[in-house]
Amino acid sequence: MKCLIVAAGQGSRLRDKGPLKPLVTIRGRPLIAEVIDRARRGGVDEFVIINGYRGDELRMALDEMAECDGVRVTHVHNPAWDRANGVSVLCARPFLDGPFLLTMCDHVLDPEINRLMAAIPTGRDGVTLGVDSNVERMLNDPDDVTRVLCRDGRIERIGKSLAEFNAFDTGIFRCTPEMFDALESSQAEGEDSISGAMNTLARWHKAYVLDIGEHLWIDVDDPVAYDKAERLMAQGLL
Repeated sequence: MKCLIVAAGQGSRLRDKGPLKPLVTIRGRPLIAEVIDRARRGGVDEFVIINGYRGDELRMALDEMAECDGVRVTHVHNPAWDRANGVSVLCARPFLDGPFLLTMCDHVLDPEINRLMAAIPTGRDGVTLGVDSNVERMLNDPDDVTRVLCRDGRIERIGKSLAEFNAFDTGIFRCTPEMFDALESSQAEGEDSISGAMNTLARWHKAYVLDIGEHLWIDVDDPVAYDKAERLMAQGLL
């Protein structure tokens, strides 16, 4: 299975750890290398990586990693990297014509989450989001995490400002090409984010959820999250 990784943004909140977020080292290796390795352990065998900010630098570093580790990587540049993340995902449309996983360069997941997502039956249409229904588990910043209201295995609404919610968005999706249709529709309405596309898919009754259960994940988006991730990895918990 292919995996699309969004690595286009500036990552300014981790600037004190390094000038380019995907290459910030954690436990001695670049953050994006950790994401790639965990996806590979979950069954991914090929990657499409969207770069943007300092894209040439990221591409060169990834090519060196790919050659050493035998990883197949396709690079896609998003010149509008300063827009919302859905713009980056849409750039990958020419390279993905079947089911694929979608994740972020700064989301460190238990590899079992990747396995669960990759094992979703290929006959299912639409997009499935991995969600964490344990909203009391404060590994991630509750004021920054994307909230999800889901019922009967489907998304009703998704967004950072939801007042009513029962799960968190873990940042991993099992997509079909319908994700690109939803992104185009959402962007035509002025919403450039992945969450906007998921709300569109929810209206189309094609936005599903898979609960990750007790498996851990963390969005390494700032120094506090970085320190948490490093501790969890050192303890073998993540």
